[in-house]
Amino acid sequence: MDNNKPIIKYLTDYLEYLEIEKGLASKTQENYSRFLNIFFKWQVANNLQNLKPSEFNTNHIWKYRVYLSKFINLNTKNNLKKSTQNYYLISLRGLLEFFAEKNIPSLPPVKVKLAKEKGEREVKFLKLDQIKKLLESPDINSNIGLRDRAIIEILFSTGLRVSELTALNREQFKIKDSTKDLEIVIIGKGNKVRTVYLSSRAVNWLNKYLKIRNDIDEALFINYKPGIEKTGISRRLTPKSIELIIKKYVKISGLPIITTPHTLRHSFATDLLAQGVDLRLVQEFLGHRNISTTQIYTHVTNKQLRDVHKKFHSLK
Repeated sequence: MDNNKPIIKYLTDYLEYLEIEKGLASKTQENYSRFLNIFFKWQVANNLQNLKPSEFNTNHIWKYRVYLSKFINLNTKNNLKKSTQNYYLISLRGLLEFFAEKNIPSLPPVKVKLAKEKGEREVKFLKLDQIKKLLESPDINSNIGLRDRAIIEILFSTGLRVSELTALNREQFKIKDSTKDLEIVIIGKGNKVRTVYLSSRAVNWLNKYLKIRNDIDEALFINYKPGIEKTGISRRLTPKSIELIIKKYVKISGLPIITTPHTLRHSFATDLLAQGVDLRLVQEFLGHRNISTTQIYTHVTNKQLRDVHKKFHSLK
């Protein structure tokens, strides 16, 4: 690959990289191409079509951001929304990530800052004492209670999406009484393969649940609705079922009503970052394709750091 050609000339190489090394669908590649073409048009309009990656600097990024903020959507006749501007900026960041991956001298991807949106997405998460309340709310003297305790334990231990949880099968878990920590391979969003890890506590509760299973259904978590076993249909729980289960125990434990299965995923990520785990590792744990998706959690941990600093590093 020629490492000394203008940025515009890298589009084909970048799209091939997205397909072969990132495994992105053709539609996603089309979107990245469309977003980058706006950047290329801006370059041409500013006589920067011969700009090489090594010549690209933060001043160019700033001018491009100004251009996006004033860009008029021909369909709506309005300026681009902040969220739409960020799509263009994320595509540019992705191109810089490609340069870094291929050892092509250029700016680090983090130099592309996203536009702040009004009502920016707020991450809802539970503190550890709230997690403990939620975990202890199911009645473990019943089959349903054991199942639900295992569900909550796995959600918090792995950070799984609810759709990933409901897709799990029993055959993926080879647990013996001596088994402690456990790791399994799953196929997540966008058919991305990743490893998830179960804590010894999660393994313990999952093992207790599996020991009461005397059916032949392949699903890990099943419905115990009376008579369903006679219908011949799969008893696999759906994402909606999991949402209702969590909602039930949220009410029992007196937690905020906004708590959902995804709140446990947020709690998992926030806890890791609060313990000092690198953002890139959290990205891998969550199965995010783009680090910018994982960065929403830094707002939470940054606030925690500010609060700690204010509490322990201030003159009284």
